[in-house]
Amino acid sequence: MTLEVEKKSPAAGVAILELRGRLLMGNDSRQVEWAVVEWIKAGIRNVILDLSGLGIIDSTGVGILVMCHAKLEKVGGSLRIAGAKGIILDILRMTHVDRIVKFFPSAEEAGKDFGSA
Repeated sequence: MTLEVEKKSPAAGVAILELRGRLLMGNDSRQVEWAVVEWIKAGIRNVILDLSGLGIIDSTGVGILVMCHAKLEKVGGSLRIAGAKGIILDILRMTHVDRIVKFFPSAEEAGKDFGSA
């Protein structure tokens, strides 16, 4: 199974990127970065990555998440990670992604955090 990326804009200025499948080395993982860059160009500064449908992630996938965080921070925005569980959550904690990006159980809760930030 490859990576499926679904873009959603639930509220003004906040976009959700739902990832399903595998976030691994290769062109698939670039889709995530491209989507975030597109949104930045469109003026969206806050992005939620919903990882609840993700089955596996490798070091390239982790790097893409960190790079998206950096791109958003550079323009005054921020990234939230939602729905990470099981091995995905373990890997993100082992690589200390949880120290630079806020994690939430669901995209809905991550969205509420933007509202209160």
